[in-house]
Amino acid sequence: MEIGGTLIAGPAKGPLKGDIVVPGDKSMSHRAVMLASLADGVTEIHGFLPGEDNISTAQVFVDMGVRIEWLNDEKTSLRVFGVGLHGLKQPDIVLNAGNAGTCVRLMTGVLAGQSFSSTMTGDASLRKRPMKRVVDPVRKMGAIVEGNEAGNLLPITITGGKLTAIHHVSEVASAQVKSCVLLAGLYADGITKVNEPKPTRDHTERMLPLFGQPVEVASDGTISLHPTDRLTAPADNVVIPADPSSACFFAVAASLVKDSDVTLKSIGINDRRDGWRRVMSDMGAALLLENEASVGEEPVADVRVRSGGLHGMVVNPDDVPDAIDEFPVLFAAAALADGEFVLADAEELRVKESDRISAMADALSAAGADITEMPDGAVIHGLASLKGDVDVDALGDHRIAMAMAVAAQRAEGEIRIHNAAAIATSFPNFVTLAQSIGMNVRWADEQ
Repeated sequence: MEIGGTLIAGPAKGPLKGDIVVPGDKSMSHRAVMLASLADGVTEIHGFLPGEDNISTAQVFVDMGVRIEWLNDEKTSLRVFGVGLHGLKQPDIVLNAGNAGTCVRLMTGVLAGQSFSSTMTGDASLRKRPMKRVVDPVRKMGAIVEGNEAGNLLPITITGGKLTAIHHVSEVASAQVKSCVLLAGLYADGITKVNEPKPTRDHTERMLPLFGQPVEVASDGTISLHPTDRLTAPADNVVIPADPSSACFFAVAASLVKDSDVTLKSIGINDRRDGWRRVMSDMGAALLLENEASVGEEPVADVRVRSGGLHGMVVNPDDVPDAIDEFPVLFAAAALADGEFVLADAEELRVKESDRISAMADALSAAGADITEMPDGAVIHGLASLKGDVDVDALGDHRIAMAMAVAAQRAEGEIRIHNAAAIATSFPNFVTLAQSIGMNVRWADEQ
């Protein structure tokens, strides 16, 4: 996908050193601004990720009558003047989620419960991503959804109304699907229930009670929501931990570059987001948790990472949903590890901002890596280094771009990563933070 922006990266000129504070969690930022907008009262949010995806979510609510005040120039703190569950106004424009899959899929649940019709769209990448997985359950609950390919592709028009609770048994392990159904359940008659094939990130379940809406999780994994017909702004500020997905790029880089020692501050270590750390530990990475604490309902810790000999392994299938966003950079780690790395049961990687299995296989292969693409994953045989003086295409996918910037730290020369501008969607200060610990990466137009 042609979106522009070229990164030039690697090889590292020396060890990576220092403490680093990555931005707030992307997934939690989406959910915080959504629930605050639907609550009665005023909510202050701190640690918000000001990437384009999260800004798109905030703008969607502004377009439906929610007032949002930014409390600093960096847009990491905001005040949301909630309008209540039933206070959104019909938008007079098409709601645009940009590149944010979380925004459009969770908003499908919110819009299904409104008393008006609204249309959502996104950028060229998002318009290719499947919507059927969230459209089907809200249709069963009573919403009318129309769109391309019978509602499977954006733009879609959602006509909301009074919903009826369902017990949704999801065919895919997707927190977006689960959260969509639970948010629609806020407007439904009866108890909404969700079961997943494997547990996924549980930020929605953890955050809803902060806004006065209980969620029950049974021993068999069934998630139940009995709507209270009201959300209430929390008495305390909502504080968002640092994003583990963003932290993982620097953890892999520090593991790969000899004599590195980097500490990632106050990273979310929720089990459902901690799969990357389990996979890296199984690969032999030197990771140490320090200063464990809690931020709201979320566990956090400093993660100290020192370089070490990574080795191949077979990824535990139970860790796949909990590391789904981190596999592009974990592929980079595997390409430079000792031995064979095998990932399976990861078909979900094919329906992200790009087909991330093919995208990483193509990019790493261009840099000389030994990687074989499989229908549901990949087999990677690690090498001592990658080739330099090559061009790769990030396909407009932020995680592909950053993963290849990490891989380039162990290349024999510079790697040029094209169509990398989408980094702004999730991690706008990635390059600045990378440079602060010694990574060799810059935008092509930098002197």
